[in-house]
Amino acid sequence: MRQKSPKIIALGGPLKGATYDLNVKEFYIGRDPSNQLSVNDHLVSRLHALIKVKADRIDLSDLNSSNGTMVNNVPVKQRKLEHCDQIAIGNSLFLLLLDEEETRPPSAPARLDNGEMAIGVTVTTLPRSEDALYLHVEKALAAAAHAEGAARDIGALLKVSLAISQIHGAKELLGRLLELIFELIPAEQGAILLVEGAPGADNLSASLDRTLGPDREIQLSRTVVERARKERVVILSDDVLESEALGLTPSLVASQIRSLLAAPLAIFDEVIGVIYLITRDPETHFSRDHQELLAAIAALAAAKLENVRRLERLEEELRRQRARMREMIGESKPMRQIGRLILKVAPNDATVLIRGESGTGKELVARAIHRHSLRASKPFVAVNCAALHEGLFESELFGHERGAFTGAAGQKRGLLEVADGGVIFLDEVGELPLTLQAKLLRALQEREFLRVGGTRPVKVNVRVIAATNRDLEALAKDGRFREDLYYRLNVITVTLTPLRERREDIVLLARYFLGQFGKACKRPVRGLTQSAINCLLRYEWPGNVRELANAIERAVTLCDGEFIHPFDLPEAIGAMEAPPETARLHLPTAVKETKRRLILQSIEQAQGNLTTAAKLLGVDAANLHRLIRDLELKPETEKLIRSFKAKSDLKE
Repeated sequence: MRQKSPKIIALGGPLKGATYDLNVKEFYIGRDPSNQLSVNDHLVSRLHALIKVKADRIDLSDLNSSNGTMVNNVPVKQRKLEHCDQIAIGNSLFLLLLDEEETRPPSAPARLDNGEMAIGVTVTTLPRSEDALYLHVEKALAAAAHAEGAARDIGALLKVSLAISQIHGAKELLGRLLELIFELIPAEQGAILLVEGAPGADNLSASLDRTLGPDREIQLSRTVVERARKERVVILSDDVLESEALGLTPSLVASQIRSLLAAPLAIFDEVIGVIYLITRDPETHFSRDHQELLAAIAALAAAKLENVRRLERLEEELRRQRARMREMIGESKPMRQIGRLILKVAPNDATVLIRGESGTGKELVARAIHRHSLRASKPFVAVNCAALHEGLFESELFGHERGAFTGAAGQKRGLLEVADGGVIFLDEVGELPLTLQAKLLRALQEREFLRVGGTRPVKVNVRVIAATNRDLEALAKDGRFREDLYYRLNVITVTLTPLRERREDIVLLARYFLGQFGKACKRPVRGLTQSAINCLLRYEWPGNVRELANAIERAVTLCDGEFIHPFDLPEAIGAMEAPPETARLHLPTAVKETKRRLILQSIEQAQGNLTTAAKLLGVDAANLHRLIRDLELKPETEKLIRSFKAKSDLKE
């Protein structure tokens, strides 16, 4: 089944479970009620984001929100959206659906007997039209209205409908549904069976025993279940042992079952499960009223259950996507070019040489190429050439046979052999000694090698991706890197731009790492102050993205408030905070910033003693406290005082 128009589904947050059609050209998201999607969340700006729906594409724009917008866990300003993209805004997570195909995952197996059931029981056939769900509910309600206790039965249906509408997990839904059914129908045991569609692929999903409780093993009649499912009938037998047909079913005879009810969980032309109820009490009988009531409950539950299972499948797919998420973040021109190049080179097996300074993310690019290639399901083996000892190189890369040298107690597969069928990533390949370069070149050219101590060649099929932060051409001219190996590796070159040359990506990366480390450390850090952002933008980042990640991790760990300030950053980065340029500022703003800076400097000079700081400033202590409050300096002041107190305690 395919949907006709794009939608977004709320997977998390205050609107979880809600679905919105993107049936307008401009779809606004924000806290203000005037938005098409209004989210009551203090982390969401009043006008937070805009989705533009065009004939050939859908674009998302962040409207300069306070806390940013993320797509697939990456902060963005503008982004073309694709099917199954996840959009994070504040505490909410939304899923975009452009063209969805339905699938069903397998469930746990059930215990069914192999008995047969002939005719002789009461059945109610469900209609098979596209409007089956609605027709069926109306029919069941109409039947309940003419039965004794009509008001009670209608009230029961409303209770069931309300109760299951509040549940968002399939397992919880099945258990609660059985409890509700047991309140309305005098069953002794019951089960809900989810079915897969292939013959015999029946799966017991939930069970309940009125005396022993939930999750008890219940043996079901295969014939009853199969008929309810395949013929879409609600089966009722109010005296199984007296029925000549059912009395011959071994499981029913052995279990001494007196009454039985089975109703299919039908959604349109598909049956996704069966509700199965039994009782052994000779004084208890299921009636036609119970049959009609269970039919109505099954119709209500089927639609809810299918929606819950679909949502769980989508959430699981999102978790898998997030686990595979590459951390190559950036909207700068160089990063967009890298992204396009990765998609071009990934499908073939050409050797790739990735060049760039330390910390620019060379291994991330290598993994992205592997992930988008035809070898994605095969191994990705990373080899740090700088860490390989010359004496152990052959053993590590090619493996060894038992007894090849002292300590070789058994055969060992080398890293090249482990990577067979996949990718071998040679990181820092420029650090290899010349003697090892020759051995590596031969193995790469021939795609075969001998294990240390071996006599039979081992053939491998690997794709080679290498990386270096050194100038291989210069090394080759100086005779420190083999030219033939250089030409063998330099088939396709991907050059990564240092972070200082793509400063427009710094804030996006910082916010991404802030979200990652905040979640890992369970710290409620909401963002960076403008002063902290200015520090990040002024710094040169010799360690590139790796240094930025470390700086944000440190800041998240050490900060006390909801926002990161310059003094939370490493000293070299925090020192980049520049005094305000008075000429460019509104005078009151410039005065306020100057007051803030002078107060913090005086407190630091006074080593956290506010009385001394007040004297340095030429004001009394009460006036200093008032200034700290009015200038919103309390968090910074308290942190400075704690810092000096901690140093004093250490000296003692």
